[in-house]
Amino acid sequence: MLTLLGTVALAGCGLMLLIYLLQDRLIFYPQQLDASTAQILQRNVPRTEAFELAVEGNAVRLRGWFISAESSGPSPLLIYFGGNAEEVSWLLPELTRLHGWAVLLVNYRGYGLSEGSPSEAALQRDALALYDNVAQRSGVDPERIVIMGRSLGTGVSTYLASQRPVAGVVLVSPFDSLIEVASAVYPFLPVRLLLRHRFESVAHAPAINTPLLALAAKHDTLIAPERSRRLVQAWGGPARLELLDGADHNTIHVHPQYWTLIGQFLGRIAAK
Repeated sequence: MLTLLGTVALAGCGLMLLIYLLQDRLIFYPQQLDASTAQILQRNVPRTEAFELAVEGNAVRLRGWFISAESSGPSPLLIYFGGNAEEVSWLLPELTRLHGWAVLLVNYRGYGLSEGSPSEAALQRDALALYDNVAQRSGVDPERIVIMGRSLGTGVSTYLASQRPVAGVVLVSPFDSLIEVASAVYPFLPVRLLLRHRFESVAHAPAINTPLLALAAKHDTLIAPERSRRLVQAWGGPARLELLDGADHNTIHVHPQYWTLIGQFLGRIAAK
């Protein structure tokens, strides 16, 4: 019996060690993009130009796109951060429909054509660097910058909003803490001890006074709506949670009200 218990304990420790070592692969799913496809996208999507920013003393280059607004004067800007398995170029045609808005969307480290390897700390540093760079760009109104994140990107967005002045935040499938999300997925593991990338948005939320629009899918089995509700409840500024029926984690963006709600929220900020 003691031998059996010892074997089980050893196997359990081995499993926990394996998950600890492989957690980066469980959290981040970098999606690639070849250079020729990126060039085609840039040519075919109106008002779109390639964007590149060197960080960490030119050791890493982040790459994505900047969509100019139709107007020539200072325009509001939307900065987008994607999900953990999202290469953001697929959103280019959709985001050009945001009339009057400039948009910045850049792939995380290791995603698309961006260099480096992702981590929570690296994504947070990169978000600050991207904001600081684009806020000084000619034609951008620094008083009307909105941050938008989806899934994992809501953790990056919430951190950025707690560190820089923004006019509004849009969070799609947000969560209060990745610890809580992972604990629901792996209830048999001591997640709090194992997890390195915690994305504890709920700790940053109370200090953020800017308006929030949160969109959650009613049938999301990965990030339960309750996780979104907990973050919204902790938000320091005016916060609104819209629960979209008939959608799940992967289909929320095709819900009929998805872009309508986002457009209405952005419209109120653009009018300021």
